Amino acid sequence: MRNSFFCIDAHTCGNPVRLVAGGGPLLPHLPMGERREIFVRDHDWVRKALMFEPRGHDIMSGSIIYPPYREDCDFAVLFIEVSGCLPMCGAGTIGTVTAAIEEGLVKPREAGRVAIETPAGRVDVTYEEKGGYVDSVRLHNVASYLHEADVEVDVPGMGRLRVDISYGGNYYAVVEPQENWGGLDGMSASDIVGCSQKLRSALAGVCHPVHPDDERISGVHHAIWCDRPVNDVSDGRCAVFYGDKAIDRSPGGTGTSARMAQLHGKGRLAVGSRYRHESLIGTIFEGRVEAEARIGSYRGILPSIGGWARVIGHNTIFVDDRDPLAHGFQIR
Repeated sequence: MRNSFFCIDAHTCGNPVRLVAGGGPLLPHLPMGERREIFVRDHDWVRKALMFEPRGHDIMSGSIIYPPYREDCDFAVLFIEVSGCLPMCGAGTIGTVTAAIEEGLVKPREAGRVAIETPAGRVDVTYEEKGGYVDSVRLHNVASYLHEADVEVDVPGMGRLRVDISYGGNYYAVVEPQENWGGLDGMSASDIVGCSQKLRSALAGVCHPVHPDDERISGVHHAIWCDRPVNDVSDGRCAVFYGDKAIDRSPGGTGTSARMAQLHGKGRLAVGSRYRHESLIGTIFEGRVEAEARIGSYRGILPSIGGWARVIGHNTIFVDDRDPLAHGFQIR
């Protein structure tokens, strides 16, 4: 049997976003968090086939659009990538909105504004169009917060590190320069991947955060290594690690949200402040702390992230049962 998927490929500030516009599995009309669980249980082969090699690669990410369950949303999004089926993805949202609007997949109720149902909750998005193209996007992300500060962990080959655990749609280990980590200068992408893998493994035995409002969102699966900026217009620089060996080419939407929540939680970023976040390749997201928020017993923020994406092509992908690599592979 041959399955066919029509995809719109794009990138958000350098990070790939593959929007599955046709061929995605039909899911029951349920809240997006429940649909995510059904997809993972019954259809995860679709994610692996489209994200893993030979049809994808180590940093591949994507999305599938569905009708919303919530009446206050224009459409729903399921995020897929090499690391799994995420509750939320900022770069994925910016790329998905850009591709969906430009290619006519959705028609907003109000021009320049859409509300998206994600597994992590409602995400409001504004966008600007110029000449029929989406020029920029700003997503108003889910409430984000500093879960635990100054967690000490012994990392093989690095020694003892002090990290903060922060939530911005996914849980992150936030690392800043310190005695046993001097910063990003001189580190290759493979160095960052190796350190991140060791850090995540070490943290697994130390902490296991669970979202106060949704126990299905738990665990530290991402790391964000933070340093001083290179670009004069930036406030900070980062490398976001996810999956088994992926470094985000953008500054990371949920990563920037988690970084701002961490800074706010430590009294270093006030409500109303802007935080321009630079990626390893020099692209920039403009974050803002829009307001304070409560997440269970935690004090957090409502962040927004501004960025851009570009559609780079249409892609019809076949997944044929006769292919011994139909469901993809990863090299460990």
